[in-house]
Amino acid sequence: MSVRRQCKLLGLHRRNVYYKPAPTPDDDLVMMRLIDEEYLRHPFYGSRQMTLWLRGQGHEVNRKRVQRLMRLMGLQGLVPGPSTSRPHPEHKVYPYLLREVEVTRANQVWATDITYVPMAQGFAYLVAIIDWYSRTVLAWRLSNTMDASFCVEALEEALRRWGAPEIFNTDQGAQFTAEAFTDVLEAHQIQISMDGKGRYRDNIFVERLWRTVKYEEVYLHAYQNMVEARAQLQRYFAFYNDERSHRAVGGLSPAAAYYASMAQQHVVAKAA
Repeated sequence: MSVRRQCKLLGLHRRNVYYKPAPTPDDDLVMMRLIDEEYLRHPFYGSRQMTLWLRGQGHEVNRKRVQRLMRLMGLQGLVPGPSTSRPHPEHKVYPYLLREVEVTRANQVWATDITYVPMAQGFAYLVAIIDWYSRTVLAWRLSNTMDASFCVEALEEALRRWGAPEIFNTDQGAQFTAEAFTDVLEAHQIQISMDGKGRYRDNIFVERLWRTVKYEEVYLHAYQNMVEARAQLQRYFAFYNDERSHRAVGGLSPAAAYYASMAQQHVVAKAA
């Protein structure tokens, strides 16, 4: 069977069969790892400040290269101004609903974000959905692209396994403002909340999760490929949810805090 015929049957364009994306140069991967580590410590660093920091560490880099790598990683300085990320111009942006809101129970507020994951050769993107009250990781996905599909998959899994929250908070990234993502939330009658520009503290609990995951798991292993990364992260998130104690929930594990809160809500609802 010809290649043309095979592509037609599979619904693929022929150029996709022959195209092999160029691998990221090793020196870029090293630089991206350094940027990632410093960004965790100082998420308000934009390309200008990151360039100065890298030069201070003895690396001869220019700002144009740092800008390119940070764009590739999906990072931007979290400060107000023209360099902050903008949502897709055709996507609706929703207001931030959590200012002055006290989160006191599981499934009251969920949140999500995407982070960069380095591997021995290349990199991937990790999305996770967490319950704000208990810090439970409800669902996650790993992808080699930054489109909305893997975020939608994680959202649909979280809703299927855990029910629906009252409010769902994201940043203004194009993956989360896309109709493919917001339509799922609206179909479940979930209020949509989005961080203000340059306000990383609006989604601080996910930022703290990334720091924990990076230092306790990702940076300790040079994942060889996506298969290994998924397997290792699967084990880590099981440990994080079920075994790792969290001070924010009285020393319980996130899963224990989640189930305790849901049980209490059930008792209250039954009594009412």
